Amino acid sequence: MRPLRVVHIVCTDAFAGVERYVLDSALNLTAAGCVVVVVGGSESSMRAPLERAGVEWYSGSTVSTALRSLRSIARPDALITHMTKADLAGVLAARRFRAPVVSIRHFASKRGSSAAFRLLARWMAGRIAAQIAISEYVAANVDGAATVVHTGVADATAPIAEREPFVLVAQRLEAEKFTDVALRAWALVTDREPWMLKVAGDGARRAELEALSQSLGIADTVEFLGFRADVGTLMDRASIFFAPTPREGLGIAVLEAMAHETPVVAARAGGHLESVGSVPDAAMFEPGDDSEAAAQLERLVADSRERRNYGRSLRERQRDAFNIRDQTARTLEILQSVVTTK
Repeated sequence: MRPLRVVHIVCTDAFAGVERYVLDSALNLTAAGCVVVVVGGSESSMRAPLERAGVEWYSGSTVSTALRSLRSIARPDALITHMTKADLAGVLAARRFRAPVVSIRHFASKRGSSAAFRLLARWMAGRIAAQIAISEYVAANVDGAATVVHTGVADATAPIAEREPFVLVAQRLEAEKFTDVALRAWALVTDREPWMLKVAGDGARRAELEALSQSLGIADTVEFLGFRADVGTLMDRASIFFAPTPREGLGIAVLEAMAHETPVVAARAGGHLESVGSVPDAAMFEPGDDSEAAAQLERLVADSRERRNYGRSLRERQRDAFNIRDQTARTLEILQSVVTTK
């Protein structure tokens, strides 16, 4: 039996959570014996690791660019699309390839922000063979039926014996990520010495957030690290990971913090309820509630034993429910089912 040929399509030139999912999925499907091609995403972040694993990468930042790239590849057995533009590119290419489209739904929202686009979305929906949602939360909020396959991450090595006294935030500095909640909560923590809040990531709101830390009087205990390629190392060193986003589909960074045995304080909403929230006595707060967030931080800052026990519980949960092996196996089952029935 020949290997399953799969094409991932993501119509961006970025490298954020969705593109990270594409990269990890492509590498693990390849390791499972598939022949994989990736169209789209950041060339600088994705091409080299993909090609080292034998995965071809093609540009695909727009629908038209993706369609041009797709003309260059051999006929796949299935097209896996990520986000609406890629769904469109996949549906347009599917007829020529005579291959089914499987759409991965990363966000808890329906396709289309205008009447015209919603009409186009309905047309596309009838041409998509299956949908995979990364969480129950996403599945409950998208248009059409979706099978839940929780995102998985690789198991991390044993953490270092001594962690450093800092809280880590690692995310894009954009409005939808609610980084300001982390700053406001940190300002309410009464006993910060010698702790720091370290913010890894960049984005349009960085200057505004730096100004906010000044106005809150906490600039001396906040460090903006900018984009970091070593977030895993930071998670091993950090004593707490803070996740303020209330509408996270699931959150790869949170799953990785769990894998690194790093205690997580998270908004009590969205995909966090399925990840962090599935652990007893999880450190969570109502979205936007700075005081409750601060109280959760203070509780963990004050008790190293609780941090260790909580971190171990999170790690055990990640290994049981959010591992890359299960994600790959379940994705393969769905791909095989649509290829068999096409």
